[in-house]
Amino acid sequence: MDTPETNKKFAEELGLDYPLLSDPGKEVARAYGVITGNQPYASRWTFYIGRDGRILYIDKHVNPATSAHDVLERLKALGLAK
Repeated sequence: MDTPETNKKFAEELGLDYPLLSDPGKEVARAYGVITGNQPYASRWTFYIGRDGRILYIDKHVNPATSAHDVLERLKALGLAK
């Protein structure tokens, strides 16, 4: 739900080579079910979306301490890792 500017800075700091969704209006967050009602913050879920736009996997148990490793392992399992 961050702004494009916040996400750009975050991506640059981490050297990410994939796009991050900015959703300050929370429309997408609501559509994906990561916020409901007056919930101020989105649930920490990771959506793995294929190039064709299909959701391949949803991780609803994200651990910030291991998330980088977990994402890499899931990408490998989905056959998407470089």
